[in-house]
Amino acid sequence: MRQVLAWAAVGMLGVGVARGVEPESVYAPPAPPRVEDGINQGGVNLDLTVKYLTDYVYRGIDHSEVGGAEDAPNLQFDGALEFDLGKLPHPFVGVFANVFDSDPLSRFQEIRPYFGLELPLRPFTFAGGNTTYIYPERDGLNTGEVWCKITLDDSFIFHTEKPVFQPYALAAYDYDLNHGWYFEVGIRHDMLIEDLGVTVSFVADVAYILGIEQQFGFVTPEDTGFQHYDVGLIGHYSLNSLFNVPQRYGQWNLEGYLFYTDGINQNVYADTQLWGGIGIGFKY
Repeated sequence: MRQVLAWAAVGMLGVGVARGVEPESVYAPPAPPRVEDGINQGGVNLDLTVKYLTDYVYRGIDHSEVGGAEDAPNLQFDGALEFDLGKLPHPFVGVFANVFDSDPLSRFQEIRPYFGLELPLRPFTFAGGNTTYIYPERDGLNTGEVWCKITLDDSFIFHTEKPVFQPYALAAYDYDLNHGWYFEVGIRHDMLIEDLGVTVSFVADVAYILGIEQQFGFVTPEDTGFQHYDVGLIGHYSLNSLFNVPQRYGQWNLEGYLFYTDGINQNVYADTQLWGGIGIGFKY
């Protein structure tokens, strides 16, 4: 009798499935995400970094070599807002500033506002925009450029969950003062040490200039050729993990930087410099 009842129960279950009725699960439904575990998934994202560096090296040129103490620290601010418009290009706007106490003319050595658009079309991310270079007390050096950048998500090549080398190519045209081109290609590899909340990034790039004097008034014997290369390490330590701060308050990182910059063509100006420092990064 028990066997007959068991077969009958199985038959009723089969009829229910055939009619599109799902059998009741013996497992509890997944719990909704807790508020303290949430992150910013809105349409506006903030990326802010404050750095304290031994030198301000930009595109192969050490802007700290203008007088004052050798390796006097530079305080840098870089903040950007990005607006996520879904499938449409994402507008962004930001500003960079370098404060150099040892500069003989102006503590605010450089102010660099920028804006543009970013469009992720996997496996590529396209970005382009305009950058204005403002040098207080050195108005004759002020200029502007338009630029575009392409970054490859190479995870599909290596069959990995995240990108491996993230190769990119950058082209910038100075349309105001210098009327020439700056080209750069580079890579970045991120290594996550999850148990420690640490990410170490290996970066490298090579630059070529075409008919352009470098920013900040350094005169070069030639204005075309391979100009410089950079290799470096960037360390990120999660302060959220250290202080048990929920990510709904943003992602906080303690950052460390170590770079080596050197010239390639001796007739194209570039500095040789080992430089680095520390910083605080915040994303929301």
